[in-house]
Amino acid sequence: MKAMILAAGKGTRVRPLTNKIPKPMIPIVTKPTIEFLIELLKNHDVTEIMINISHLGWLIQDYLRNGSKYGVNIGYSFEGKLLPDGTLETEPIGSAGGMKLIQERYNFFDETFIVLCGDAIVDLDITEAYNFHKSKGALATIITKEVSKDQVSNYGIVVTDEKGKVLSFQEKPSPEEAKSNIANTGIYIFEPEIFEHIPSGEFYDIGSQLFPKLVSEGKPIYAYSMDFNWFDIGRNKDYLVILEKALSGEIKNFYPGGKEIYPGVWVGTGAVISQGVEIKPPVYIGSSTILEKGVTITGPAIIGANCYISKDSHIANAFVMDYCYLKPGTSLSRILVTPEYFVHSDGESGEISESHLSKSVKDVRTLGIEMKEA
Repeated sequence: MKAMILAAGKGTRVRPLTNKIPKPMIPIVTKPTIEFLIELLKNHDVTEIMINISHLGWLIQDYLRNGSKYGVNIGYSFEGKLLPDGTLETEPIGSAGGMKLIQERYNFFDETFIVLCGDAIVDLDITEAYNFHKSKGALATIITKEVSKDQVSNYGIVVTDEKGKVLSFQEKPSPEEAKSNIANTGIYIFEPEIFEHIPSGEFYDIGSQLFPKLVSEGKPIYAYSMDFNWFDIGRNKDYLVILEKALSGEIKNFYPGGKEIYPGVWVGTGAVISQGVEIKPPVYIGSSTILEKGVTITGPAIIGANCYISKDSHIANAFVMDYCYLKPGTSLSRILVTPEYFVHSDGESGEISESHLSKSVKDVRTLGIEMKEA
């Protein structure tokens, strides 16, 4: 089986997280989201992988390269063009359109293949899903997951018969209107014949266009509901929850990195923890970060790399990302801050320079060598 990872979206719903990086590169502590998917595929012997890229997609390619460090082979399909003035214009063509482009250019999909969204962390048993797909003689299989009734309005809902054949879809219905509580996870298994049903040279989406068309034509489209961890960065506040889960050990096979100096506290190379600092796990402290005396950190919390946390600062259930300087006595709770922006746990976000945080949060690189005088 081969694989495709969808990574061409602009990530507009999770700005400012995606202002400078594509959504699949959003880090879970120190590990980009897309790296989890590469490792999952390798664990199920899926080693031929194509990734479609567009918005800042070269950052994905620069990080993963050809995949050899993971024991896989990775190719990239760029969606866009270089304009005469030298500007690189991204031009996503939809999930199904991206598949079609790859097939027409490279004839990559010559066997059963799996498609995954690049912005979710899953521990799916791919082998089990593949076996179900084959047992049904399906053209396409949608991997689904049961969600609580009060959560259906956050998802695309799939309606099936008793054998799992798809009958219809509902896009984010209200709990009262929902005909099921089975959510589309954005993970699909296809046969190469699927390309007979996807038009060339136009924007075309899997969920909103391809699947409804196939169902209306009576094609063998199935849904397979599985019980697995599925952490989707759909909204800003989802990201903060996922960081909490990662530090709390709820993401399978995840290790924050650095050295675990005592249970639940990981410290990167060169970090300086002054006497009198109090840390309650789980906490990750990045490399070359300095914590002055009187600092207290209550987890789950992250202090990124190259940060300077001044004396008597208090950080509780908060995430301070790379290159942040906190002035003495700063208090942060239930928030993520970078030198440029913040995201509250309720999803509210904004620019540091335009908020009250501008008085206490700076970019360490603007302050010179001696931070204590800043």
